[in-house]
Amino acid sequence: MTDLVTFGESMLRLSPPDQQRLETVDQLDVHVAGAESNVAVAAQRLGLDATWISKLPDSPLGRRVTSALSTHGVDADVVWDDDGRQGTYYVEFGGKPRGTNVIYDRADASVTTATPEELDTRRIAAADAFHTTGITPALSETLRSTTESLLEVAQAEDTTTVFDLNYRSKLWSPAEARETLEDLFPSVDVLVVAERDARAVLDREGDAEAIARGLDEEFDFEVTLITRGGAGSLALSGDMVFEQGVFEADETDTVGTGDAFVGGFLARWLDGFPVPDALEYGAATASIKRTVPGDIAVVTPEEVDRVVEAGEQSGISR
Repeated sequence: MTDLVTFGESMLRLSPPDQQRLETVDQLDVHVAGAESNVAVAAQRLGLDATWISKLPDSPLGRRVTSALSTHGVDADVVWDDDGRQGTYYVEFGGKPRGTNVIYDRADASVTTATPEELDTRRIAAADAFHTTGITPALSETLRSTTESLLEVAQAEDTTTVFDLNYRSKLWSPAEARETLEDLFPSVDVLVVAERDARAVLDREGDAEAIARGLDEEFDFEVTLITRGGAGSLALSGDMVFEQGVFEADETDTVGTGDAFVGGFLARWLDGFPVPDALEYGAATASIKRTVPGDIAVVTPEEVDRVVEAGEQSGISR
């Protein structure tokens, strides 16, 4: 049985090396990138059996995606499309005060037309957990309906549903996101949301614990997980609150850090460990990801264990 199935878009990330400008660079680094596939890779590398389902163009670029995921052991269950295109995005890294800029080129990507009828929903029904994010329904009206249907398939078969809000302001407005995503919440068992997104998109107030308790009271999640950037994370499970700090890390590439955290958390939690242990494992996985170029957390269990054992951060329950 598959432990984890994820669904969403994977793109090709194109980045100028050494913080060069896109308008002057003459070569680009290429990485496979996608929130849901990032989670699948992290979980797979840390011991779970993970599958990523999606739709890709039947082209060299589409095959580049599946080849990269298979390298990490992830089973890519893909519908091959003759009409769509491979989504890409560009990341121009820059230090202060320039900052980092992201440019999407994902219109008409094959995944935007994916329907439940063409996807192998049996994989979801047979899995322990199903994961997707708020990025996916933002991509098209079709994917809004498909995301809803897949969550309902999972829930009907007692597959634990994990949803990361993962708000992207370049895809839709806070009001549009809130209307769509809160309609999905009744089919969600585990909600992951950044504190800033809970405020801006879900219109929540108070500290992280107040936000978690308010969301749980309204939607009755099994676990409500609030990420807080440099302040760490907080999880509400039942009536218990657990907090986790961050592990110090050099910053080579921070893109994909949140996905690494979720992948690390699920690798532990789905393996039967309690929430505080899973939070710590997720934080350690995220810290290692920050040192790895690209979106994918190329980590090993031994590395994560070493960070946990050497670190001074620990969970707090109350």
